[in-house]
Amino acid sequence: MIRVVVADDQALVRTGFRMILDETGDIEVVGEAGDGLDALAVVARTAPDVVLMDVRMPGIDGIEATRRLRAAAGSGRPPHVIILTTFDLDEYVYAGLRAGAAGFLLKDTLAADLVGAIRAVANGQNVAAPTVTRRLIRHFVDGSPTVRNEAAAAALTARERDVLLLVAQGMSNLEIAHRLVVTEGTVKTHVSRLLAKLGLRDRIHAVIYAHQNGLV
Repeated sequence: MIRVVVADDQALVRTGFRMILDETGDIEVVGEAGDGLDALAVVARTAPDVVLMDVRMPGIDGIEATRRLRAAAGSGRPPHVIILTTFDLDEYVYAGLRAGAAGFLLKDTLAADLVGAIRAVANGQNVAAPTVTRRLIRHFVDGSPTVRNEAAAAALTARERDVLLLVAQGMSNLEIAHRLVVTEGTVKTHVSRLLAKLGLRDRIHAVIYAHQNGLV
């Protein structure tokens, strides 16, 4: 079971998310929180795999709560955080990613996409609404000079390079596994190794790296 905490200051929203997730069979809502500080306490008590974190909440907002969750984990593994908000604003996206969020979705996301996002981040992937991904690429690529890192790229094996290109096209681990006719576990290993070799934090940064270096 994927253990989830829902943090949102609107009780009706929390109830709606719980109803959606309770129908999945493999996702369990283990706690709810109505503000940022409460979210920290609930996470500490329930040790979830994923936190659905609203941005605008009383006390401390979702961005600061995400930052504190990562700091509190120390050398341990903090829960994966998906930022959920009604407001499609760049400042939230960039701040959330800097705070360590694994994903960013809008609250009008379809239920199936929300469930898929939770499963993806629990599996170590990163997710973002399509409009967010496009703006991230424009922000980090079009707005900055091309960055070449030939030495790091040369350290990649041919298969790691193939995986990087497919990641940059927005494919999930399962889709890449089908394309390359390998297991999903093998893809996860390749992704972990290429991120380490390139000094990248996550898949979103891998997409940015691929675009900045002219690989896509």
